[in-house]
Amino acid sequence: MQTRILCQRDIKRILSVVGRDEVMDRLISEMQREFARLGRGETDPPPSRTGFARRGDVPGVIEFMPHRAAGVGVTMKTVSYSPQNPERFHLPTIVGTVSRLDDDSGSLVALADAGTITAMRTGAVAGVATRLLARPGSTTLGLVGAGAQAVTQAHALSRVLPLERILVSDIRPAHAESFAFRVAFLGLAVEVTDAATATAAADVLSTATSVPVGGGPVVPAAPRPGHLHVNAIGADEPGKTELPRALLDDAFICVDHPGQARAEGEFQQLPDRDLGPSLADLCAAPRLAAPHRDGVSVFDSTGSAFADHIALDVLLGFADELGLGRKMTIESAPEDVLDPYSLQW
Repeated sequence: MQTRILCQRDIKRILSVVGRDEVMDRLISEMQREFARLGRGETDPPPSRTGFARRGDVPGVIEFMPHRAAGVGVTMKTVSYSPQNPERFHLPTIVGTVSRLDDDSGSLVALADAGTITAMRTGAVAGVATRLLARPGSTTLGLVGAGAQAVTQAHALSRVLPLERILVSDIRPAHAESFAFRVAFLGLAVEVTDAATATAAADVLSTATSVPVGGGPVVPAAPRPGHLHVNAIGADEPGKTELPRALLDDAFICVDHPGQARAEGEFQQLPDRDLGPSLADLCAAPRLAAPHRDGVSVFDSTGSAFADHIALDVLLGFADELGLGRKMTIESAPEDVLDPYSLQW
């Protein structure tokens, strides 16, 4: 009845010893492999997430994202999205924990910080979609939204494309101006620009914004390259969208979580359109993606507990290699299981 705890220090150790490139590469490869298994029906899809929305002076969302791998375990991520966190509390916009329960006993096997791994897994999933749908050889990445998620978007996409430059835009000038420093490890040219210029010049565009409900779109429909691939990352609650309807109407769209897409993703704007192949379908049969690489495509990502499950497996694997993670007895195991007061020291 011991729980393995991976704290911020452990995750920092993994990133410094293993290297962020190796961690990201492992995440991308495992995401592609496991989403392919999902597309082939070899594992069950996760249910839609649930949670609470805060309105008023401190808006935000607190959500619960479960996934069960039968015979292995249940992964549960508790995550909060609070766009005022950086300025108001000096905290990341995304804060959370991810846990693993034993599938047979229900006991808590592992508990880990989810902030860094959420950002990295979101980048990794976009990397999988981009590898499938972007024009091979794409060199220019556009980023609309220069917060924490933009860092891992740039990192992941640099691992699947021969990127040469990044065009970055943010409504907060300080975020855009600091972006080059935060991604200096990539060795890529970074240019601060506006959303329209980024959309017109990019081969691949990722939108990862804190646009409020009803505040979109954050990019124009045109001008844009005829081969533009878009990773739409920021639509994570009902009424929140980032892309213009005219762009969606012209695009091939795939989603990461079909059950959530119409409620929280860009597909909110397309109530009469069939969802089409999901990311899992494309991973299982990449030939379905190939015809769309020279046209406009959109990866409509709302976030998936399935991806969290995979990411936690990767994290625990690296922790095993490095001997990281403190073990603690959190859950009670009384001497007499019929007597809840017979707790052991």
